[in-house]
Amino acid sequence: MPRAGWVKPQSDQRLSDHISIGVLTRVFPPELVDRVVAEAGRGERRQRLLPARVVVYYVLGLALYSSSSYEEVMRMLVEGLSWQSGWQRPWSVPTKGALAQARSRLGPEPLRALFERVAVPLATPATMGAFYRDRRLVSIDGTCLDVADTRANEEAFGRPGSGRGSGVGAFPQVRLVGLAECGTHALIGAAVGPQRDSEQALAGGVLDALAPGMLCLADRGFASFALWQRARQTGAELLWRVPSNRVLPDLQRHADGSYRSAIYASQQDQRRRRDPVAVRVIEYRIDDPARPGTDTRYRLLTTILEPEQAPADELAPLYAQRWEFENALDELKVHQRGPRAVLRSKTPDGVRQEAYACLCVHYAIRWLMHAVAVDAGHDPDRLSFTRTLRAARRTTASHAGFSPSDTDRRA
Repeated sequence: MPRAGWVKPQSDQRLSDHISIGVLTRVFPPELVDRVVAEAGRGERRQRLLPARVVVYYVLGLALYSSSSYEEVMRMLVEGLSWQSGWQRPWSVPTKGALAQARSRLGPEPLRALFERVAVPLATPATMGAFYRDRRLVSIDGTCLDVADTRANEEAFGRPGSGRGSGVGAFPQVRLVGLAECGTHALIGAAVGPQRDSEQALAGGVLDALAPGMLCLADRGFASFALWQRARQTGAELLWRVPSNRVLPDLQRHADGSYRSAIYASQQDQRRRRDPVAVRVIEYRIDDPARPGTDTRYRLLTTILEPEQAPADELAPLYAQRWEFENALDELKVHQRGPRAVLRSKTPDGVRQEAYACLCVHYAIRWLMHAVAVDAGHDPDRLSFTRTLRAARRTTASHAGFSPSDTDRRA
């Protein structure tokens, strides 16, 4: 019922013609959403209560409001519009079944394409802590996400091993490997696959996001000759840790303590000195006063062969920036999704769709944090992700968005 003082609108627009998305429409404008939906062949042939564009934003809303029910998320998307905004009769929220069918029609492809189109590096020369000399710092790493315990999800993704009970984990899992910008925590590349796939197997789908002018950091779990070669072909410089048992011949010692070496595709090639790939090795040890008696040794390989361009005493502490990726994962898994929360989708396509929606929402929040930090002259790392997440949720529930009906009329 209208409240006292409200004026009856002159338009006959429906509530479903307006969706309030707040900051998400700034990062993922409706025109781009329509484009990726059309390219994926997921556009509707007849007008529906839930057009494809609305469903894309609804899935983003599910990732933003991870603890809310299906119907409650849809209510939040339209909550910001008053009776004054231009409709004469209320719009009933679709049932959970109707929302699930709409997600199934959409599929995961538009959300993946949306992430790949938008997720680009954010840092500018004015961004604090984002560059080493003139190279943009990025890091590659992986993690696993628990998904709904259904037979379909278990068959598609598998379960992790466990030392308790039946020997398998409580939930199926998907593996996520991503490439993050260290200075902004923005994920600029990602690959989602079964838990049974290794991080190295999925990393190949992420390395295409590398580009000249970047310096990529990686843990020793990614130290394979094939991945190294593929990453080098992108034009990016590399600084990867390798296991301590890797045989690396000392070919030329430099004044900074590093030395030139070579890696090979196989042990046979190394014995025959065939097709060597030149690298530079930095070795150092971390002495922790809080843990006497421990001996933590690091061995780093880099494609920067000249010590003058990157001295060893600069690259050794720089490798610690790799842990910025862990902070990004903490934001995504603990604060945005919720601690110990499980992705709600019960089908493999729904899981992939939801995973890319989570990545999109995290990028949107990091975009907002970077914009505020640059404007205020602060380091984006010093801003609170949790507070920004709350602000994004408030804007979604209080700002009007777009009209899908206008798009239908233009078409």
